[in-house]
Amino acid sequence: MRIGELLVAAGLVGEADVARAMARQRDEGGRLGPNLVATGAIDAATLDAFCAGIPPEPATLSETGLDEKTLLELMLKLLFAGPAETVDALASALCLSPKLVVDLVEAAVRGQLLSALGAGPDALGGALSIRYALTDAGKARAREAMARSSYAGPAPISLDAYVHWLDRQKVTNEVINEPVMRRAFEGLEVPDTLVRQLGPAVSSGRALLMYGPPGNGKTSVAQRLDRVFRNIIYIPHAVLVEGQLMTVFDADVHRPVDPSALGRPRLVTSLYRDEPDARFVACWRPFIVTGGELTMEMLDLKHEPGGNFYVAPLHMKAAGGCLLIDDFGRQMVSPTALLNRWIVPLENRIDYLKLQTGKSFRVPFETVVIFSTNLAPADLMDPAFLRRIPYKLEIGPPSAAGWKRIFAAAAAAQGLAASDTELDHLAHALTATHGLDLAAFQPRFLIDQIIAACRFTGLPRALHPELVELAIGNLTVGRARGETATLAKVA
Repeated sequence: MRIGELLVAAGLVGEADVARAMARQRDEGGRLGPNLVATGAIDAATLDAFCAGIPPEPATLSETGLDEKTLLELMLKLLFAGPAETVDALASALCLSPKLVVDLVEAAVRGQLLSALGAGPDALGGALSIRYALTDAGKARAREAMARSSYAGPAPISLDAYVHWLDRQKVTNEVINEPVMRRAFEGLEVPDTLVRQLGPAVSSGRALLMYGPPGNGKTSVAQRLDRVFRNIIYIPHAVLVEGQLMTVFDADVHRPVDPSALGRPRLVTSLYRDEPDARFVACWRPFIVTGGELTMEMLDLKHEPGGNFYVAPLHMKAAGGCLLIDDFGRQMVSPTALLNRWIVPLENRIDYLKLQTGKSFRVPFETVVIFSTNLAPADLMDPAFLRRIPYKLEIGPPSAAGWKRIFAAAAAAQGLAASDTELDHLAHALTATHGLDLAAFQPRFLIDQIIAACRFTGLPRALHPELVELAIGNLTVGRARGETATLAKVA
C-alpha cells in the first residue's frame, strides 16, 4: 500500500483530504505528505510520527540488508520459473523498486546471465518494458539456485530488520484504555469487573489464562479482544536467516489492510511521499485461533524438504498480535509439553528456533498468548507455569439478570417475543426444576430449538410451553432430574 492509502486506513486523513492534496500537488509540486500538511488535513508532527512507523523502501541494494548475490539469484529464479520477464514485472514479483531491479538486471547483463529481447507489448513503458531472457549461463545459475532453494517470491528482509520492526510494533505500543475496551465489548454481556481486569492484561502484552465452566463465553470474550487493536503493523513476506529463507506472511491467517494491494504494479516515482518497503505487507494485528488441532510441530520451524526453505511457526506468525489457544488441555499433545515449549519465551520474551543445519537463532517473543480452558487450571499446570502467566481471569456463569438480557437480545434478533415473566419462568425451570446452572450459551441454544419447532409445527414464533419443555429436554438429555454436574459444552 502507498502512504496516502495507509493514512486513510489508519483514520488520520480522509479520501477527500488526499484528493485535495493531490490537486494542490499538481499545481505546486512536491510530495503528497507536505501537501496534506499544507491543506490542513494533518499536522506535520502526526505525519512524521506515522511515517516513522513504516518500513521505508530501500533506495539502494545495500539498504535492503541483503547481499547482491542473494537478490540476483532470486531474480534469476523468477525469470527461470516465469512469467516475469520485464523490469516492472520483476519489481512486482520481488517487491522491490524498479530502480533496484534495473541495478540487478544490469549486473546480470554484465555477467552474461541475461540478454535483452526487445520491447514488450507495453512499449510506452520504455526501458521498464524491455523483455529479458536467461542466457545458457543464466539458466545454469538459476538451476543451481533452485537446487539450493526453490523459493521464488518476494525478496526477504534480514533478521536484524525483522527484529527491529517487530520491536516497533509491539502490542504494548497500542493505546488501550477503558473506553476502548468497552467499545470492543459492545453488544456482549460482560461484567464491568471483567472489562477492568482484561484491560491491563491485554495492554501488558503478557500471557493470559481464561478459565471457567463451559458455555459461558470464554471464546467470545477472547475473540472480542481483536477489536481493541487499531494500529497497522507490517509483516514481512520472508526473512533471511543464516542464508536460509523463512516465510512469515501467511494469507490464511494474516489480514492485509488492503488485499487488492498485493501484487499491485510498482510505481516508477512516488506521488505519495516515500514509498513503504513492499517486502512488508500492511496488516491489522494478527489474531490467530487454534484449538484441538494444535501440535508441537506447529510451534517450531517447518522445513519444506522439497523446496528447502522454512515456514515460520504459528506463534511467530502471531507476533505483534494474539494467539488464542482454545480448549486448552484438549489438544493431542499434553498441556505439560506445550507449556514446556513456551516456559522460556513466556518468561524472557525471547524464543530460540533451530535450522536443519543445527544453527539456532533468537527472535523476540512478542505474542500475547491467550489460554482458554474449561478445565481446572491446577489440573493443567503446576505453580511454576501459573507464575509465568501473570493474568488469570475466571469467566463464570452470568447473573440471572444478565442471563435474561442475553436471552432477550438473542430472541429479538430472531423475531421471537419474550416477556420478563416468561423469562423468569424459563430461568426457574432451568435452575429449580431441572437443577441446571444458568450459562451464557443456553439462550441461543433454546431459541434455535424453539424456532425450529415453530417452523415444523406451523406455530407463530413464541415461547410455547410445550416447545420450551422440548428444548430444555435437549439440554438435559442423559441427566437425572436435579443433577448438578456441569453440562458438556454445546457447540
